[in-house]
Amino acid sequence: MREDLSWTYTLAGSMNTFNAVGYLIGALITPYLLRRWGAVLVLIAGSFMASMLMALTGFFSETLVLLLQRLLAGGVSAAVFVSGGLLAARLGAHVPSQSGLMLGLYYGGTGWGIALSAVLVPATLLAANEQALVHPWVWAWWGLALACFIMTLVLLVVRSPMKRWTAELKLSETKDAIPKGQASHMHWPDWIFGLAGYGLFGVGYIGYMTFVVAVLREQGASAAEITLFYALLGLAVLASARVWAGLLNRYRGGQSLSILNALLSLATVIPVITSSWPMMLVSGVLFGGVFLSVVASTTAMVKHNLVPSQWAAGISVFTVVFAVGQIIGPTMVGWIADGPGGLQRGLLFSAAALLVGAVLAWQQKPVLSV
Repeated sequence: MREDLSWTYTLAGSMNTFNAVGYLIGALITPYLLRRWGAVLVLIAGSFMASMLMALTGFFSETLVLLLQRLLAGGVSAAVFVSGGLLAARLGAHVPSQSGLMLGLYYGGTGWGIALSAVLVPATLLAANEQALVHPWVWAWWGLALACFIMTLVLLVVRSPMKRWTAELKLSETKDAIPKGQASHMHWPDWIFGLAGYGLFGVGYIGYMTFVVAVLREQGASAAEITLFYALLGLAVLASARVWAGLLNRYRGGQSLSILNALLSLATVIPVITSSWPMMLVSGVLFGGVFLSVVASTTAMVKHNLVPSQWAAGISVFTVVFAVGQIIGPTMVGWIADGPGGLQRGLLFSAAALLVGAVLAWQQKPVLSV
């Protein structure tokens, strides 16, 4: 799209920035939606709207319309992420020994989407090029939207069991005693280091995800190599659920967030210091094996430190900070990439943000009960 529509890196990054602005708005609204309609309905409705907005991307090429589309898609995506994370946290609370794994499975499920995208996008682009379309990338968006609609139908099929066990878990929560050491309110100043570390994760990771394919193209990678890179990244996301489950269960403070941010910084800096194809694969696999576990680590931190009635509020506050970071990251990296040093210098900025985030997150202590 960037090449076809003659976008600068700054404008390309702005597409993700607008998505992040929508994500911020969605994160602010989602607690109300959860109170009004419940997590299951919010999850399904958000998934349907996100799928529809993805399909609409293929019908427009005007910059302002696409920016609006990204804004709206970000809003509904936040609703999906928060509601699904809340459901996973509630389920994990009743199987404590497996709670880290359940959170990892939920957030790591994105790896299926990444791996599927790695297959669908090249296939649809090839088919579109054979038809000599003016904008062949529109078929890629439609193919991805179709996949999302199918997955939304799966959610519709299982909505009754989800509602049933959610109701059972809520009933159980009212009967269970509050675990010792959990705070009864989300007092955000107590979480300042964790929130800062997570915000810098939002700044840093999104630059890599926005521009890593452009880096590979600059390095001369073929379409098949890019497909392999993205597929391996997605498969690494899937594997991350089991790799980091123990870490998420072990720490109540910001240690998990810190360790994962540091590893993500290492993955992001690799393309800055080398263009070696094997090392680029290492970068992709390491990045995929870590980045959504960072999200899971904040949900785990909320679970460890807050009573169940405050989980939605806690997850939403972390999501808001994450969204602010995502707003800054893509445009900043794009602006840097348009100047001397190109994309490598932009990724260096991302790696630095992640490293600072790791240092700050390490300072986050468990929140005392209030």
